[in-house]
Amino acid sequence: MTDMIVLDPDSGIAPYEQLRARLAELARSGALPVGHRLPTVRGFAEELGLAANTVAKAYRALEADGVIETRGRNGTFVAAAGGAAEQRAAAAARSYAETAERLGLTREQALSLAQDALRAAYGG
Repeated sequence: MTDMIVLDPDSGIAPYEQLRARLAELARSGALPVGHRLPTVRGFAEELGLAANTVAKAYRALEADGVIETRGRNGTFVAAAGGAAEQRAAAAARSYAETAERLGLTREQALSLAQDALRAAYGG
């Protein structure tokens, strides 16, 4: 699996975030199918040449996003609920829309602010 993970130590992006983003991308694309068992934190850290805490931090973030799930002693797997991240994003979007309306913003103002935030987050 490490052949699918390339981390750039000179990128300025924290290694855990690079790992989190790459694993999320692989899960979304299906390259890591639902139910795929991920390596243990310690084993994956050794394979990648990272500290175990770095891999653990990436796994925690992915679990919080619904991308992976830990099943106790059975291990960590790509989550079956591929829509969990989309559900959380939709809930955040609804909350934003309700807040923008309460603040008296027009639809166009709210949309413009959301687009600005997306451009900033996605670098474009």
